Amino acid sequence: MRQFRKFLPSPDTIQRNRWLRWLGPSLQHPRVWHFSRRGLALGMALGIFFGLLLPIAQIPLSAAAAVVLRANLPAAVASTLVTNPLTFGPVYYVAWRVGGAILGEASHEGQLPPQPQEVAPAPADESWYEGWLRRVLGVGKPLVLGLSVLAVTLSVATYFLVSWLWMASVYWRRRRHRA
Repeated sequence: MRQFRKFLPSPDTIQRNRWLRWLGPSLQHPRVWHFSRRGLALGMALGIFFGLLLPIAQIPLSAAAAVVLRANLPAAVASTLVTNPLTFGPVYYVAWRVGGAILGEASHEGQLPPQPQEVAPAPADESWYEGWLRRVLGVGKPLVLGLSVLAVTLSVATYFLVSWLWMASVYWRRRRHRA
């Protein structure tokens, strides 16, 4: 556990972050910083959920959810990095394939998602949000559905996996001390 803590942001770093300052006194709650089985598992599950589901504002939303649910805040913030510049493309491609399979669309075998050029051209007075929304909807329902399914499934799996690993670690540590 001590090896894991050195990679997480400190309370001061998070409290000084301009995107998280609005959480104010809620950041002072001890359970938000405590390493427990439930807190760590829930924090990582929240980070995975928001990291996969949302392409923007992942860290502030996962931090806010961690504060509200009293999950481990550093774990929630750090685990949002499941999507980063290296994993973004493969994660979204898998989500698109999963969504297409659930919707029963024709097999996408060997096919790539539609490119932005294949989506309708942008009007001249379009805002950045409208442009982003138009491109997301251009890729379609399979991506949105796939991201939702992956976010829920992987966050639940993360919660149970972290809980199980914690309990297994405690079991083996106690067994070693008995011997």
